Amino acid sequence: MKIAVLGGTGLIGSQVVTILRAAGHEAVPLSPSTGVDLLTGQGLSDALTGADVVVNLTNSPTFDDASPAFFQTTMDSLLAAADRAGVGHAVILSIVGVDQVPDLAYYRAKVLQEDILKAGPIPYSVVRATQFFEFVDAILSWTADADTVRLPATPVQPMAAADVAQAVADVTLGAPLRGVRNVAGPDVFALDELGRITLAARGDQRTVTTDDSAGMFAAVTGDVLISAGDAVIAPTSYREWLDRRA
Repeated sequence: MKIAVLGGTGLIGSQVVTILRAAGHEAVPLSPSTGVDLLTGQGLSDALTGADVVVNLTNSPTFDDASPAFFQTTMDSLLAAADRAGVGHAVILSIVGVDQVPDLAYYRAKVLQEDILKAGPIPYSVVRATQFFEFVDAILSWTADADTVRLPATPVQPMAAADVAQAVADVTLGAPLRGVRNVAGPDVFALDELGRITLAARGDQRTVTTDDSAGMFAAVTGDVLISAGDAVIAPTSYREWLDRRA
């Protein structure tokens, strides 16, 4: 198949392209650096010509109230171009529990992205993943100073970006789900516990203080960011992932 991968040069997209090419498919990475801008529509129609599947892994440049407009514009542009090109399957990457965190503007924006896809003309699949191991450092930095990292005790079930990419590739090569597939890591942590594990593995002497008002994930209540038992469980554990990077 010919598979167009928007965001195909990013963390997940580049790995998806590699997996699809290894399976014998023509996976084409699309991004502004390749002359395709989903926000403006530049180069999109030509890029989707002859594509069997389009995978949208682009992301809003901000997590604030501007993010819904990004997803509205880009999804409208994508679906119109994909419909004209006769694309038979559209895939997006979203977040486990995304529809249960209305207090976060970015999560509301991702729900909007899903809803636009579901209402559109292209048979679709949504892959919802938990938080990536690769983002833990950024999460720690949001509420850190020289001595302390403040984190809420929000339950999370993170997974490796490589496992996310494999899950996206698997769905891409199948029939449209016309629904959602959840994927998650093998272990559940409280976010503050995850912070302590991370700092200890790196010999970082800062202290993690539990603060349920700290950072973006303070807006999350309960266990909505972990799988509800229906998820495909990824193979890579966090401690294994840390050991590989030691």
